Amino acid sequence: MSDETIRQVLGLLYQEDTLKVLAALVLGGKPEEESGLDGEAVRRALERLERGGLAVRGEGGEWEARRERFRELLHATARPATPASPEERVLQSFLVEGRLRAIPTKRDKQLVVLDYVVQVFEPGIRYSEKEVNVALRAFHDDYAALRRYLVNEGMLSRASNVYWRSGGSVEA
Repeated sequence: MSDETIRQVLGLLYQEDTLKVLAALVLGGKPEEESGLDGEAVRRALERLERGGLAVRGEGGEWEARRERFRELLHATARPATPASPEERVLQSFLVEGRLRAIPTKRDKQLVVLDYVVQVFEPGIRYSEKEVNVALRAFHDDYAALRRYLVNEGMLSRASNVYWRSGGSVEA
Protein backbone atom coordinates (compact mmCIF):
# COMPACT_ATOMS: atom_id res chain seq x y z
CA MET A 1 0.00 0.00 0.00
CA SER A 2 1.43 3.35 -0.97
CA ASP A 3 1.87 6.44 1.15
CA GLU A 4 -0.49 8.18 -1.25
CA THR A 5 -3.29 5.75 -0.33
CA ILE A 6 -2.71 6.40 3.35
CA ARG A 7 -2.72 10.16 2.79
CA GLN A 8 -5.98 9.81 0.83
CA VAL A 9 -7.71 8.03 3.72
CA LEU A 10 -6.41 10.52 6.27
CA GLY A 11 -7.58 13.35 4.01
CA LEU A 12 -11.06 11.84 3.93
CA LEU A 13 -11.15 11.74 7.71
CA TYR A 14 -10.05 15.37 7.86
CA GLN A 15 -12.97 16.57 5.71
CA GLU A 16 -15.93 17.43 7.90
CA ASP A 17 -18.62 16.15 5.52
CA THR A 18 -17.01 12.75 4.92
CA LEU A 19 -16.28 12.38 8.63
CA LYS A 20 -19.93 13.06 9.51
CA VAL A 21 -21.15 10.57 6.91
CA LEU A 22 -18.66 7.92 8.04
CA ALA A 23 -19.66 8.47 11.68
CA ALA A 24 -23.31 7.97 10.75
CA LEU A 25 -22.41 4.73 8.95
CA VAL A 26 -20.32 3.45 11.84
CA LEU A 27 -23.11 4.17 14.31
CA GLY A 28 -25.56 2.27 12.11
CA GLY A 29 -27.68 5.26 11.20
CA LYS A 30 -28.70 6.61 7.85
CA PRO A 31 -26.21 9.27 6.69
CA GLU A 32 -28.96 11.30 5.05
CA GLU A 33 -30.70 11.68 8.42
CA GLU A 34 -27.83 11.55 10.93
CA SER A 35 -25.12 13.65 9.25
CA GLY A 36 -27.03 16.93 9.06
CA LEU A 37 -25.99 17.30 5.41
CA ASP A 38 -28.17 17.68 2.34
CA GLY A 39 -28.66 14.73 -0.01
CA GLU A 40 -26.12 15.88 -2.63
CA ALA A 41 -23.37 16.43 -0.03
CA VAL A 42 -24.06 12.96 1.44
CA ARG A 43 -23.90 11.38 -2.03
CA ARG A 44 -20.53 13.03 -2.81
CA ALA A 45 -19.13 12.08 0.61
CA LEU A 46 -20.25 8.45 0.14
CA GLU A 47 -18.55 8.30 -3.26
CA ARG A 48 -15.30 9.64 -1.78
CA LEU A 49 -15.51 7.18 1.12
CA GLU A 50 -16.08 4.34 -1.35
CA ARG A 51 -13.04 5.37 -3.42
CA GLY A 52 -10.99 5.48 -0.20
CA GLY A 53 -12.20 2.02 0.79
CA LEU A 54 -13.99 3.25 3.91
CA ALA A 55 -17.54 2.58 2.73
CA VAL A 56 -19.17 -0.07 0.58
CA ARG A 57 -22.63 -0.53 -0.86
CA GLY A 58 -24.36 -3.64 0.47
CA GLU A 59 -26.34 -6.12 -1.63
CA GLY A 60 -29.56 -4.23 -0.94
CA GLY A 61 -28.03 -0.91 -1.98
CA GLU A 62 -27.56 0.35 1.59
CA TRP A 63 -24.21 1.83 2.58
CA GLU A 64 -21.97 0.29 5.25
CA ALA A 65 -18.76 1.43 6.89
CA ARG A 66 -15.80 -0.75 5.97
CA ARG A 67 -13.90 -0.83 9.27
CA GLU A 68 -11.40 -3.42 8.07
CA ARG A 69 -9.86 -0.66 5.94
CA PHE A 70 -8.17 0.66 9.09
CA ARG A 71 -6.67 -2.77 9.78
CA GLU A 72 -5.37 -2.91 6.21
CA LEU A 73 -3.72 0.48 6.66
CA LEU A 74 -2.18 -0.58 9.96
CA HIS A 75 -0.79 -3.77 8.45
CA ALA A 76 0.60 -1.86 5.51
CA THR A 77 2.48 0.58 7.74
CA ALA A 78 3.59 -1.85 10.46
CA ARG A 79 7.28 -2.50 10.61
CA PRO A 80 8.26 -6.08 11.28
CA ALA A 81 9.62 -6.57 14.76
CA THR A 82 13.33 -7.09 14.80
CA PRO A 83 13.91 -10.58 16.09
CA ALA A 84 15.61 -10.55 19.46
CA SER A 85 18.86 -12.44 19.76
CA PRO A 86 18.92 -15.40 22.16
CA GLU A 87 20.91 -13.27 24.62
CA GLU A 88 18.33 -10.46 24.45
CA ARG A 89 15.53 -12.95 25.08
CA VAL A 90 17.33 -14.25 28.19
CA LEU A 91 17.82 -10.70 29.48
CA GLN A 92 14.18 -9.83 28.77
CA SER A 93 13.03 -12.80 30.81
CA PHE A 94 15.29 -12.13 33.84
CA LEU A 95 15.41 -8.33 33.99
CA VAL A 96 12.59 -6.06 35.11
CA GLU A 97 13.41 -2.34 34.90
CA GLY A 98 17.13 -3.13 35.01
CA ARG A 99 16.96 -5.39 38.07
CA LEU A 100 17.22 -9.15 38.13
CA ARG A 101 14.01 -10.80 39.20
CA ALA A 102 16.04 -13.97 39.76
CA ILE A 103 19.55 -15.25 39.18
CA PRO A 104 19.35 -17.96 36.51
CA THR A 105 20.22 -21.47 37.59
CA LYS A 106 21.11 -22.78 34.13
CA ARG A 107 24.72 -21.96 33.39
CA ASP A 108 24.23 -20.74 29.81
CA LYS A 109 21.56 -18.25 30.91
CA GLN A 110 23.57 -17.33 33.96
CA LEU A 111 26.58 -16.45 31.77
CA VAL A 112 24.43 -14.11 29.67
CA VAL A 113 23.13 -12.34 32.78
CA LEU A 114 26.59 -12.16 34.38
CA ASP A 115 28.03 -10.68 31.19
CA TYR A 116 25.32 -8.02 31.34
CA VAL A 117 26.03 -7.29 35.01
CA VAL A 118 29.83 -7.13 34.66
CA GLN A 119 29.47 -4.30 32.12
CA VAL A 120 29.01 -1.93 35.07
CA PHE A 121 32.72 -2.37 35.90
CA GLU A 122 35.35 -0.60 33.80
CA PRO A 123 38.32 -2.73 32.66
CA GLY A 124 41.56 -1.61 34.30
CA ILE A 125 39.89 0.02 37.32
CA ARG A 126 40.37 -1.39 40.85
CA TYR A 127 37.29 -1.53 43.10
CA SER A 128 36.96 -2.05 46.84
CA GLU A 129 34.63 -4.80 48.03
CA LYS A 130 32.21 -2.14 49.24
CA GLU A 131 32.12 -0.49 45.77
CA VAL A 132 31.48 -3.86 44.15
CA ASN A 133 28.67 -4.61 46.61
CA VAL A 134 26.99 -1.25 45.98
CA ALA A 135 27.17 -1.76 42.20
CA LEU A 136 25.81 -5.30 42.38
CA ARG A 137 23.03 -4.39 44.82
CA ALA A 138 21.56 -2.26 42.02
CA PHE A 139 20.95 -5.51 40.13
CA HIS A 140 19.87 -7.90 42.90
CA ASP A 141 19.52 -7.98 46.68
CA ASP A 142 21.77 -11.06 46.89
CA TYR A 143 24.84 -9.09 45.79
CA ALA A 144 27.17 -11.56 47.53
CA ALA A 145 25.95 -14.40 45.30
CA LEU A 146 26.37 -12.22 42.21
CA ARG A 147 29.90 -11.29 43.29
CA ARG A 148 30.75 -14.95 43.90
CA TYR A 149 29.37 -16.00 40.48
CA LEU A 150 31.32 -13.22 38.74
CA VAL A 151 34.56 -14.28 40.46
CA ASN A 152 33.95 -18.01 39.84
CA GLU A 153 33.32 -17.37 36.11
CA GLY A 154 36.48 -15.26 35.82
CA MET A 155 34.64 -12.06 35.02
CA LEU A 156 35.91 -10.35 38.17
CA SER A 157 39.24 -11.08 39.82
CA ARG A 158 40.00 -10.56 43.50
CA ALA A 159 43.11 -10.06 45.61
CA SER A 160 43.23 -8.62 49.16
CA ASN A 161 39.58 -7.41 48.99
CA VAL A 162 40.31 -5.48 45.79
CA TYR A 163 38.38 -6.41 42.64
CA TRP A 164 38.90 -5.70 38.96
CA ARG A 165 37.16 -6.71 35.80
CA SER A 166 38.91 -9.60 34.13
CA GLY A 167 36.28 -11.00 31.77
CA GLY A 168 33.01 -10.49 30.00
CA SER A 169 32.39 -9.01 26.61
CA VAL A 170 33.96 -5.68 25.68
CA GLU A 171 32.56 -3.29 23.10
CA ALA A 172 35.08 -2.53 20.40
